[in-house]
Amino acid sequence: MSALTRWEPVTRWNPFKDLEEMEKRLSTYLGRPALRTEAGKEAMTVAEWSPLVDITEDDKEYLIKADLPEVKKEDVKLTVQDDVMSISGERKSEKEEKGKKYHRVERAYGSFMRSFTLPEDADGSKVSAEYKEGVLKVHLPKSEKAKPKSIEVKVC
Repeated sequence: MSALTRWEPVTRWNPFKDLEEMEKRLSTYLGRPALRTEAGKEAMTVAEWSPLVDITEDDKEYLIKADLPEVKKEDVKLTVQDDVMSISGERKSEKEEKGKKYHRVERAYGSFMRSFTLPEDADGSKVSAEYKEGVLKVHLPKSEKAKPKSIEVKVC
C-alpha cells in the first residue's frame, strides 16, 4: 500500500493574501462589493459612501452634524416622515480633464442616504437646518411635553 505523491515546492507565504481573502468573504457576507485587487496591487476604487454624522443633545434640542464635503447645497435633501428623518443627496465626481493623470482616487462619489428614527421627545414638525462649509447642521427641537418640569414642594 504505497502511493506516490508528487512534491511541489511551496511558494512563499503571504499573510496579506490571506487577509485579502478574509476581507472578500466578509464583504460578501455583509452584502457589500469587495475591493478588487490585481496581482496584489492596491485597489483604485472605493465602494459606496455615506456621510459621517455626530449627534448631540442638550435640554432644548438634538443637533445632527453631517460632513458633506464638496456637496452643493442644492444637492442635499432633508425629509421627516413617519418619525424617520432622512438626509440624502449626491456628491458628483470630477470630470476627467485632458492632460490630467490620476494616480489615486480614494474619495467616493455618488448618491447617499442616511436615515434616523426620531426619539420620542423630538418634534419633527419643527426641524430646521443650515449648511455651511460642507457641514449640514440639523436642529431637532424637543417637544414641550417632553421637557422636564420642576414643581416646588412646600413643607408644612
